[in-house]
Amino acid sequence: MLAIFSFLYAYARPFIKWFLRHFTRLCELQRICYGFESGAPRKKSIEQSLELSRQKKIKDVIDRLNKSIESDVIAEEFYDQHIPHAVSIILKVKKIKPKIHPDFGPNLEVCIKSIWSYRRLLYDIEDIRATPFDNAHHEEKLLKLWRLLMPTEPLESRITKQWQNIGFQGDDPATDFRGMGLLGLENLLYFAEEYTMAARHVLSHSFHPIHGYTFAIVGINLTSMAFSLVQDGPAKTHLYNLKTNQLSVKHFHRLYCYLFYEFDKFWVECKPTSLMDFSNIYARFLDDILQQLGDDRTVFNLKQVFNI
Repeated sequence: MLAIFSFLYAYARPFIKWFLRHFTRLCELQRICYGFESGAPRKKSIEQSLELSRQKKIKDVIDRLNKSIESDVIAEEFYDQHIPHAVSIILKVKKIKPKIHPDFGPNLEVCIKSIWSYRRLLYDIEDIRATPFDNAHHEEKLLKLWRLLMPTEPLESRITKQWQNIGFQGDDPATDFRGMGLLGLENLLYFAEEYTMAARHVLSHSFHPIHGYTFAIVGINLTSMAFSLVQDGPAKTHLYNLKTNQLSVKHFHRLYCYLFYEFDKFWVECKPTSLMDFSNIYARFLDDILQQLGDDRTVFNLKQVFNI
């Protein structure tokens, strides 16, 4: 049924746009900017409108913005030059005069900044995820993680069973980062460094003799969850509703911290009897997060969660 509706909408969309353009004297982008609530509702709709555009110049704008991300253009140049240039082209293509519609250009620029900063974020975190744990700098990050989580217990050596105390599978944590690469370690370290007391609080729950779990391994699984939420799109709701229009890896780390803290609460409330319950509880937690992100008003508030 959904496929049929999508086909009918795609067929009828040009006629609907033509009618509304002539009836309202506004193009689709204007109707969205003026009629949709700021944040995720407006940005998602602008993104869809641009992607569905059949106008070659707008398709070229989208293509150039996407390629600029892949060519590692520095952030200042991207936001201060590429984005305003893209907005000016769209205004010309849509024949919108800034003097008559002074609010449209700035509103559209805010949306485009958010949309393509999200795409830059995905590109950046994929680059970190694809980086293997394999050098001395990574080793130092790992040792720092231990010092933050276990400040009163010195590490006997780099390879030791002590790593299992914070939830790694064996004597060498490096083997546990194969799936999520360096991103798994960066997430854990950010949580432990930026929200130290909250991370230690969560770690303390993992020690429970009945309801405990492997802290680090669960953390790496939650890295996978956070990455998938960004890659597949549901995380747009939260990230598009943030006050900033220039996302960075920091915002991904904060999303991860929220997920870890909330998963820990969810796990404790479920009172599992063994780690065999992990897959079921993980799936239920993910369903709950997806349901929340299905509401375009959702934004995960770390200040409320961590009481900071």
